[in-house]
Amino acid sequence: MRTLASRCRPRTLRGRLSLVALTTAALLMVILTVAFNTVARRHLQRQADDELRTRATAVAATVDTSGARARVLETPGEELLDTNVWIYTAGRLLEKPPTATATGPLTRAAGELAARGGTHCATASAHGPVRLCARPVPGDTGAATVVTALDLSPYRGSADTLLLSSFALDAVMLACTYVLTRLAVGRALRPVRTMTDHATRWSATASDERFGNAARPAELAGLGRSLDALLDRIRASLRHERQLTQELSHELRNPLARIIAELDWWQAGPRSAEETRATHGAVADAARSMRTICDTLLDDARDSASSAPGTSEVVPVLRRLAGLAVTVRPGVEVVVTGPESGLVAGVPDGLLERIVSPLLDNAVRHGSARVGIRADARPGCVRVEVTDDGPGVPPSFAPQLFQPGRRADPGDGHGGAGLGLSLARRLARSVGGEVRHEAARATGATFVVGLPPG
Repeated sequence: MRTLASRCRPRTLRGRLSLVALTTAALLMVILTVAFNTVARRHLQRQADDELRTRATAVAATVDTSGARARVLETPGEELLDTNVWIYTAGRLLEKPPTATATGPLTRAAGELAARGGTHCATASAHGPVRLCARPVPGDTGAATVVTALDLSPYRGSADTLLLSSFALDAVMLACTYVLTRLAVGRALRPVRTMTDHATRWSATASDERFGNAARPAELAGLGRSLDALLDRIRASLRHERQLTQELSHELRNPLARIIAELDWWQAGPRSAEETRATHGAVADAARSMRTICDTLLDDARDSASSAPGTSEVVPVLRRLAGLAVTVRPGVEVVVTGPESGLVAGVPDGLLERIVSPLLDNAVRHGSARVGIRADARPGCVRVEVTDDGPGVPPSFAPQLFQPGRRADPGDGHGGAGLGLSLARRLARSVGGEVRHEAARATGATFVVGLPPG
């Protein structure tokens, strides 16, 4: 079950970055707002204290402490006594504001402040916050203390207004930060979204288009190179899959044709038990050949052909292939020459068949009357030569002979997809061998297979 936090978390990168920016800005603004308003409140309090001290100094000038008892002089500034001023002498209240009572909260607070001695300030509460400051008045025989008071409500109101204004400004700033961050991040991610759409479309169609080295920020240029490499791998995988499908269909065609021919012959009329067994044997042999073809090609597609070593007696395998080729085109003689034993190649029987079969199929298809297969040992390799007496390979087509899907004359009436020779060379090279065409012969075609010895 998803938690509330995970449900509320934005799902897009733009939303998450905007949320991070908003959270960071909110924390910073809270800290700045608290610090600013704390400084502002302290500044307003200092202003109130300065005003109180100024008034206390003015009142102290009207107090005469030269005699045995302190007394207040009659001066034109006597109206100051009406503005929250208390005068104490020897702990006794000498003067107080006309509006204050002797036992009122402000008078008690003023008395406590005067009793402490020295210059001090304190905050009391009486229908609102009130700030009081005491100032001693020294004298020869007597001493007095002046206490002045100031209502802090206007100052607190200014501080509260400033705090509310700060919060309003913070809200506006946070809204602007969120909107601008979303716009900026969305604009910055727009090329990424475009690149993603292009990569998706190109990968689906195996397109040759790539991002290349277009002018982009360094981060997006690196992303483009990574996507190009990914598209190349996808295209290679699709090409390899298509090639495997074509090769399987190409190699399975002959066994399937043999099975169909045997079944058609068997169904054409009543057959004896011996003929039926022969047909079943031919069908089973073709089916086993199909299984070997599938295993060989799939092993090669998994790059495991070289990791599954084996050996084969070359000439018996070639004779078996020759027997199958004769059934496909009975009018062509296939002659195999070579030592019956002792000639061993370092490849499994199935892989040897898949390498030689396309060459033999081409020779039987294009030969006139005779196809020769010769096997012998050479220094460091086993050599298999396949020759025919057909028209040969046109010199202009020789450079394209081993390219997949290429045929010298597509309209010559022979079936085929042009994949056999490329498959034979690829399988031979996968085990360290080679397949090549010898163009020195005057007539016919000659293909030579070189394989590692067993």
